[in-house]
Amino acid sequence: MATLTLDSPPNRNALSTALIEELLAALAAADADDSVRAIVLTHTGPVFSSGADLKETAAAIGSGRPPITRLGDVLAAIWEGRKPVVARVAGPARAGGLGLIAAADIAVCSTDATFAFTEVRIGVVPAVISATVLPRLSSRDAAELYLTGATFDGARAERVGLVTAAVAPEELDAAVAAYVAALVRGAPEALAGTKELLRQPRTDRFRHQIRALTEISVSYFGSDEGREGMLAFREKRDPNWVPDGAA
Repeated sequence: MATLTLDSPPNRNALSTALIEELLAALAAADADDSVRAIVLTHTGPVFSSGADLKETAAAIGSGRPPITRLGDVLAAIWEGRKPVVARVAGPARAGGLGLIAAADIAVCSTDATFAFTEVRIGVVPAVISATVLPRLSSRDAAELYLTGATFDGARAERVGLVTAAVAPEELDAAVAAYVAALVRGAPEALAGTKELLRQPRTDRFRHQIRALTEISVSYFGSDEGREGMLAFREKRDPNWVPDGAA
């Protein structure tokens, strides 16, 4: 088992360029290592991932490549990799962090973990992560959770298919270990072939879809609403489109 740990707790494991590049390198190394039979994606600190690094993204819009342009590469590396990936989620996940969870072959969260597609609340859309999230959710669940940005718990995440299982916090590590133990009983080439089989209907268009969704995402981050939303988030206030007195 290779354990890859999101380790940027000061910014709640936000998906910065540095974190994304290190994660891509670690995924490639694990996938190429014949001694690795399964990959566990976990985190330090109380938060799995808060999503895109909004401070870096705001600074990069118009002057460089925001980290969101590389998020699709991470999702593809998990989705298309030959080794099964188990996400271990012991705390909140937001926006882009949910894309990582959905990309994993198996995801286990604690029942007290919380989730939210918060993009619309900062004036952007959950475009890139849709490549991995939408195959997991029903259209009704996706519409509700995408459009409202509402927070939901681990039990709901399991019911809608975002995670494989939600367990009590004290049972999380044992549940992850049980899945890994089951995975390593599979033959390496058979596991790789099974992953390919599972994604077969989408293989030919996945990379094309990622590119198209990334373009959509970047356009919204660079929009007037996106800029206002990111500024409001940093200033800990409601953006200017929220009606006075709204809950």
